[in-house]
Amino acid sequence: MSENRTIRVRRGAWSAGAAVAVTIGLLSAGAADADTFISLPDGQKLGPGVTLTRTDEHAVISPSLVANGVGRVVWVSGNARADVRVTPEGEVGLWNGPTGRPGSDNSSTHGASQLNTGYIVGCQVSVGDDALRAGLQGLVTTDGPGVAGAIGLDLGPGEVAFVQIGAKDILKPGVYSVEYQDTEIEIQGCAGYAQARSYSVVEIIGDYYSKTTLYGQPFSIG
Repeated sequence: MSENRTIRVRRGAWSAGAAVAVTIGLLSAGAADADTFISLPDGQKLGPGVTLTRTDEHAVISPSLVANGVGRVVWVSGNARADVRVTPEGEVGLWNGPTGRPGSDNSSTHGASQLNTGYIVGCQVSVGDDALRAGLQGLVTTDGPGVAGAIGLDLGPGEVAFVQIGAKDILKPGVYSVEYQDTEIEIQGCAGYAQARSYSVVEIIGDYYSKTTLYGQPFSIG
């Protein structure tokens, strides 16, 4: 029996409205410090027993209130959805292979299959496909999901941060989603250009471990 389990994260008072029809544009025409709206394409990735999709993604770029020339703010929204057809029932340990052999000991979860989503943010670093294949240098990680409030990053040149927006444990087959709206990410310390892109991961643990990753389109944060 399919279940729909959704996390909704709402931040700020931004409303896109019906006027959002262009890929990128100024919300306040003629203003030097106007917010910039970026519409991002949907995506889908098929994995073993999993269909992972991302829809309704967009970002709003705002000047930092600090106004020090090295700060900026992005408000991100989107919906990551996993249709999971095969997964272990209940929580399972990391060593759960048949006849005592290792099972999912390489899992990055905490003992349960999981959907998680967030953003890769880089300062003077392209977060395109080439960088991901080569392995990102100067990696900075956050302490955990940023669903409780605004996320602050202090990034120097060449540094990259993985920012988790939300996660959902998968204990049986079903449909799971993490939906977020206007979640604030503030970047400080980056004097050059900054770039970001979304990521969504479904990790299935058990005897037949799998990990399905869907990346969004990179976009500039100024």
